[in-house]
Amino acid sequence: MKRPLLIAFASLLLCVGSLPVLAQEGMTAAVVSDNNAFAFDLYRQMSATTADSFVFSPFSVSLALAMTYNGAIGETAAQMASTMHFSLDQTALNRALADVTAQLLQAGNAEATEYEPERRLAIANALWGEQSFPFNASFLAQLEADYGAGLNLVDFVGAAEAARVRINTWIEDNTNGLIRDIVPPGAVSEVTRLALANAVYFKSNWIAQFEESHTQDEPFTRLDGSTVSTAMMHQQERFLFLDEDGYQAVSLPYGGGMAMEIYLPDAGAFEAFEQNFTPDMLLLRSSGAYGPVILTLPRWKTETNAPMTDLLQQMGMTLPFTGDADFSGMIDTARTAERLAISDVLHKAFISVDEHGTEAAAATVVMMGATGAPQPQEPFVFTADRPFVYAIVDQTTGTVLFMGRVLDPSQQA
Repeated sequence: MKRPLLIAFASLLLCVGSLPVLAQEGMTAAVVSDNNAFAFDLYRQMSATTADSFVFSPFSVSLALAMTYNGAIGETAAQMASTMHFSLDQTALNRALADVTAQLLQAGNAEATEYEPERRLAIANALWGEQSFPFNASFLAQLEADYGAGLNLVDFVGAAEAARVRINTWIEDNTNGLIRDIVPPGAVSEVTRLALANAVYFKSNWIAQFEESHTQDEPFTRLDGSTVSTAMMHQQERFLFLDEDGYQAVSLPYGGGMAMEIYLPDAGAFEAFEQNFTPDMLLLRSSGAYGPVILTLPRWKTETNAPMTDLLQQMGMTLPFTGDADFSGMIDTARTAERLAISDVLHKAFISVDEHGTEAAAATVVMMGATGAPQPQEPFVFTADRPFVYAIVDQTTGTVLFMGRVLDPSQQA
């Protein structure tokens, strides 16, 4: 074989070898885009149904329902995919979510430095199944392989309360004690067959921390125009920021690729901003400037018990909650004629923000029952003394881990 042909053949082999990597990167980008589209849909649905501050983890909800999606068939799967924005088939979705989770955990738990003395991210999945129920072995193997979700056998039929306690204990252990009693009394019964759970815990210090001595009580203007006195933190530091028509935004980095992006609508424009807030507006994707910022930000703490079943149904995912649902992919149908449907989707989230950084946690349980611009000359002033929206975003993958809003920071969880 002549030398030019050898070179061409070697180049072809290199290209072919890189195809799986490129394909995986494409699937990862697709699942991040899909999850973020769901995140913003869910944010708008929550904002339309509550008058309070709230926090939730769209990534936690996506992971729990992606596991559930593995057992969905036909129209049930199609309706879940439409609401959740799942554009990949089940196999590709599993691999892409496994890849995103691995990337997040690697970045979120990278070795700390003197600038990032504390950083921790934990993401865990688990299953609890009725000990007498014949689950599809391939369904269980898939969730074990791609989500690390091993099956815990419990006695839902004869000891439902004990099973409920086990699930709640696992959630509490995997959220550093921040999410408790996510499964309330009565949510588990003798007809429960499977519980699919996800837990996310995040704790990290700001790279540029606030001096506690600079914090003082100042007025915060609520949506109705009234004011409340709350602890406001102050600092001047260099951040990525954006000054757009109708709102301002600033990105506060934690290190490890994570940052909290805060969006401050103009006075009187909060509701309009929420309705038009889209993934394309994430600060990491914008042409924001990097420079000195005079930052004023309240301390806040929020805990939300989201009515996720109602929210998902309002978003169009209704069939999976009915007796007509088809989750036969979860079942060894040769051994039982029993059908499964989603009886409830439970979601709790917590966030605490202070001078040092942020601690946040969330859990989702699915219950299955039978049947670079130029630097400005002057510092940019960002004063969050009125309601604002925030998102904790992984700057590498673009994944939105947590989202929420602050309407009154004086109301603590």
